[in-house]
Parts: sequence; C-alpha cells; structure tokens
Amino acid sequence: MADAFGKAVLDYQKGLYTEDIKTFSSLDEEDVIPVPYLFRSFHKMPKIEQKALELARGKVLDIGAGAGSHSLYLQEKGLDVTALDNSKGCIAVCKERGIKSVVLGSILEYSDTRFDTLLLLMNGIGLAGKLKNLSHFLKHLASLLMPNGQVLVDSSDIIYMFEQDDDGGYWIPDNDDYYGEVKFKMEYKGMETDEFDWVYIDFNTLKNACESNNLNCELVLSGEHYDYLAKLTLKK
Repeated sequence: MADAFGKAVLDYQKGLYTEDIKTFSSLDEEDVIPVPYLFRSFHKMPKIEQKALELARGKVLDIGAGAGSHSLYLQEKGLDVTALDNSKGCIAVCKERGIKSVVLGSILEYSDTRFDTLLLLMNGIGLAGKLKNLSHFLKHLASLLMPNGQVLVDSSDIIYMFEQDDDGGYWIPDNDDYYGEVKFKMEYKGMETDEFDWVYIDFNTLKNACESNNLNCELVLSGEHYDYLAKLTLKK
C-alpha cells in the first residue's frame, strides 16, 4: 500500500512541509491529520498521552510509532525503547530523529522479544482492524509481555458520532458490524492509500475482551472527548 503517511512525515523532517494528510472514512467525508502535530513535544500532547508516557517503564515497545515523538521522549528519559512501525517513511524519520532501536514491520508479525511496557497510543488498538480480530490481537500483545508487564492503550467510544433520539438512545445502522468499525483512506500530495479497516473500541467492550483473554483491564484516565487510557496486565 502507498506510504502516504510516511511520505508526509519524511517531507516534514526534511523541511518540505506544504500540506497535511487528508483522510476519508466511512464516518466522515473528509478530514485532515496536521503533519506538525505528529512531531509535537510532550507538553503539547493530550493529557492521556502524557499520562501513558509517565506510566511507561522498563523495556518499551512503541507500536505504531509514527514520527517517533513518544519514543523520543521516553528515550530522553533514559528508557530502553524500540519504535515499531510498518511505514518505511516513519522508520526513516525515527532514525533521523535519533531513536536508537527501530523495527520496520507489523506488530502481528513481531515476536523477537518481550517487554515491560507496550505502548499503543493515538488509538493504537485500531490496528486490530475489526472487533472480531480483537481477541487474536490481545493474545499476541500478551505474548510480548514480561510477567509483570503492561499494555498502555488509548481509544475512543465513537457512539457520540451517531444521531441521538429523544430518550437518549442512538441511531446506529442496522447491520452486523460493531459501530466502532471504520474504513479509512489517506491521501497526501496525490498519493492515495488503499482502503483499510480501523476500529475504535469503547472501554466496556475492551474490558470484556480482556476478561475473555486472561487479561486485567484498568481504566486509568478518561478524556474530554469520549476517549480514555487503559492499562492491561496479565492475570496471575
């Protein structure tokens, strides 16, 4: 698939920033990801991301590292962090920004070592693609954890995006799909990705999935926009 995201962060790193990444989804016709935002400092990150970075400890795997802002912050704090992303452009930027350990590839194909902390920020759980894949995704994450390890993940309950009726209920399309499942495409400077699956998971659904896969799921922090930070740990 075309690496539109990677091309955008590479351009920014090289001082060639002229436009942002356009996104098209099954929920919204068009939106943008401001490329400078991907290079934000700790002080400009949302509170949920700041809290996750404060809780990170030991050997860390930053999954879907993007431009590497989270990894870079943790590395500067002295943590042993590895930035993983399936975008060649993103990994190139992570290297240029000075991140010492990087891995190009998919998290589902990664099994090299185990970690004290797995980070999945900016709705990293969306990498599961669909709700039906969540159990397999969680089992794989668990296989990468040290015995006392943790997964720090944020997501959002996007129920608010659906029309609400007078009694407080929501009008959700009558099909078999979970309402948090979205189809996305990205475009940058004429480069367009294929359509891909992404999923936003409400906390109760995540908690139930964790219970079914021998994981504890703790709500750490709720955000202002139906978002939240959760900590997953292995059950004893």
